[in-house]
Order: sequence, then structure tokens, then C-alpha cells
Amino acid sequence: MIVYKPLTTEEIKIDLFAHFYRRQKVTECYRFIDGIWQIKECPFIDDWTMEEYQELTSCLQHTLKTNGYVLGAFLDKQLKGFVSVESSFFGENRDYLDLSSLHVSNDMRQQGIGKKLFCFAKNWAKKHGAKKLYISSHSAVETQSFYQAMGCVDAMEINEMHVISEPFDRQLECLL
Repeated sequence: MIVYKPLTTEEIKIDLFAHFYRRQKVTECYRFIDGIWQIKECPFIDDWTMEEYQELTSCLQHTLKTNGYVLGAFLDKQLKGFVSVESSFFGENRDYLDLSSLHVSNDMRQQGIGKKLFCFAKNWAKKHGAKKLYISSHSAVETQSFYQAMGCVDAMEINEMHVISEPFDRQLECLL
């Protein structure tokens, strides 16, 4: 049985990810070409290095220290998914909050954990005054299918910080 619980800065350490498997085999991605999103072959393995896990740990701790939200999904006390939402509003009307991460361990995908984490994030953002959740989303076809099923659409306003950081990501939003 999956247990969902908010995380504390003390809990977010590198060993929290000991049983979390980021690995994603990507075969096709969306690319913005000639003004439209098109599916293109682009095979690669997406995985995190130890340095990337350390950076993730720092980012999630920062999210909590700045009054954001980090929720974990646990199976037998092992982290199998997590979501984070930043606390700083942005956009012309300051109505967006940033869904900074949403990941499910490779061994636990297709079981509804991502959907549940996304719903928790939406509820938290709405409760804190957001009108929209902003997602800088991996362009893999599977990831895009997930967000489309969650009701996400191309973002009306683009957060340039995300575009610079991840130029191949698709910028999405979800009305709350």
C-alpha cells in the first residue's frame, strides 16, 4: 500500500533515494518544429547521476525552506515517487505556481502514483492561491501523454528561466 506524506528538510537526504529508480528509456520526443509540436525519434536513456541526486536533494530542501511543498509516495517505507511545488508566484497576473518536480520510480510506474501526486500538488497550489500550475515537462511521448491526461495544455505564458534551463522541455499549465 502506498503511503503519501509531506517531507521535511531533515528527511530529504541522499539516502532517501536509495530505492528510487529514475531510469527512463526514451524512444520518441516532441519537438517544436515549424510552429507545431511533432513527434521525432530521439532514443536515449534518462537517468540521474549521484551528483544530480545531490542537486535534487538541495533543490527539494530549498523548496521547503522557502515555504514550498514536497510530498513523497512510499511503499514499505521506501520512496517511490515525489512531487514538489514552489511557493513563488509568477506570470503577468502572478497566478502561476511552479510544479518543480514530479517523478515516479521506474519500478512503480503505471500504477496511479503520478496521478495521485499531481492531484495533491494541484490541491496544495489552489489552497495557496494559485490559479494555474506551471510545468516545464520532459518532452518524452509518455510524459506528454501523462500530462495531457491530467488536463495540461501548452502554457499561455512562458517562464523563460525554464526554457533556458531545459530547452527541449515542453512548457505546460494546468488550470486549478
